[in-house]
Amino acid sequence: MSSKRDKAVLNAIFNPLLPVGSDVPPEDDDEEITNIEVESENVKQAKALELEGVHKAEASDFAGALELFNQAVQMAPDRSSCYNNRAQLLRLKGDVPGALEDLNMAIMLSNGQGKPACQAFTQRGMIYRLEGQDDQALNDFKRAAALGGEFARSQVVLMNPYAAMCNKMLSDVISKLRAGEYVD
Repeated sequence: MSSKRDKAVLNAIFNPLLPVGSDVPPEDDDEEITNIEVESENVKQAKALELEGVHKAEASDFAGALELFNQAVQMAPDRSSCYNNRAQLLRLKGDVPGALEDLNMAIMLSNGQGKPACQAFTQRGMIYRLEGQDDQALNDFKRAAALGGEFARSQVVLMNPYAAMCNKMLSDVISKLRAGEYVD
């Protein structure tokens, strides 16, 4: 088991763009949070409907995919994954309020824990980011990162204002070097 000091050193190494003392919520290595789902016949059918819906969405058959996701929600209304998948489709169709409603439901059903919550927080964070609501986006990315979401962890680092400033300065220096200008 590592100490807080060890974790701080590792955080500084793996997240060099964060200011000293800042932290990306760590993955909890000691306690894996899982949602154990009972494999009832309805859950099995809902999973099959979701998978078929994902295939239809990938084939740009959004109407068919939505119908399947709706059936999955009706089949297993307590299964957060159904809402996550439908939310993704709704977002693709431009129904942001509908997507947010489904993501909120997925978070509630998962009690904010496990992979389903991680996915929902990440999706909701992306929507907030696209809508220019950076504070809400950062909050959701931090929550997803704490649940083990690597993409969310990267977003937390990218949204850090110090990281943005450092990236800009580094980009300027590299541009000057490529242009043959010397940087003092």
